[in-house]
Amino acid sequence: MNVLVVPVTKPGDMNFILGHSHFIKTVEDLYEAIVQTVPGMKFGIGFCEASGPTLVRYIGNDEELIHLARTNAMALGAGHSFIIFMKEGFPLNILNTIKNVPATAPAVGTGFDSTVANVLDFFAGFSISDAANTVKIEIFSVEALN
Repeated sequence: MNVLVVPVTKPGDMNFILGHSHFIKTVEDLYEAIVQTVPGMKFGIGFCEASGPTLVRYIGNDEELIHLARTNAMALGAGHSFIIFMKEGFPLNILNTIKNVPATAPAVGTGFDSTVANVLDFFAGFSISDAANTVKIEIFSVEALN
């Protein structure tokens, strides 16, 4: 088994969610869940199939975000995974909704900063194990927020 480090390619100020799912129809279910939860949110979803022709399915309501989702899903290449890019909303706005979509697992990662996904290559297929923020903390503070 090899571990591939795959960067999530996006503009610096773009939020995303990376997750797992098991059902081809998930991409449509995620779309409906997001639209019903945050109607004004702009987003794009990319989903990697794990059987049959192993297509990347994509959908959304913003062409730029759909392109980002499709491109990143192709780069990740891990079946049963999805990535959602968003504007005019935050992962926090839709995480609980996404967790309640049938056949989805809790999110592997969410991000705003530079992020990489660790993809496991089992020589028979790929799986995302986790995501890591690549920004190193430089300043430490012990001040409490009031």
